[in-house]
Amino acid sequence: MSPRHLILLALLPALAATAAETPERQRPVGAAQAVNVTHTLRQIPEACARLEGTFTVDAAQPYRFVVARTSEQCQPRAKFVDFDKAQPSEAKGWKLNDVIRVPSAACPTQQAVVRVWRLPMEQKLQLDGQGQSRIYLEDAKKQAAAGQIAEIPMFAAKMTVEGKACP
Repeated sequence: MSPRHLILLALLPALAATAAETPERQRPVGAAQAVNVTHTLRQIPEACARLEGTFTVDAAQPYRFVVARTSEQCQPRAKFVDFDKAQPSEAKGWKLNDVIRVPSAACPTQQAVVRVWRLPMEQKLQLDGQGQSRIYLEDAKKQAAAGQIAEIPMFAAKMTVEGKACP
């Protein structure tokens, strides 16, 4: 086999994974990030959440990933749930929403990859005479007491570190 064929054979698994992984949002690879500098990966306003990451010098955990609340005053219209508990998959109605790739500035062969999943919910909004959707506190309390709280969309994210670690 020629060297060109060997390169193509080596790339096949990566190309197959990329083809099977088509998120709702398309984005380029992010800018390389320095070690010990926390950076925002994405904000999800409807869940009042911000995804943050930090490359570390720890070989056992080269990238630290957290979901931070954007504001105490924010009223979420969606819920961010633990990935391992939710186990999102297309078979369960979840949609791969976003794939965020961030290379390490200190180790260009390594990148953090965050896959964000979304579970959409059908929400029928009732409009009042002025064409507005309103929630009245007393009505909401009665619905909650009766266990009639409407389902809300959910998000879950999983981080992996891909590529070869640097010495």
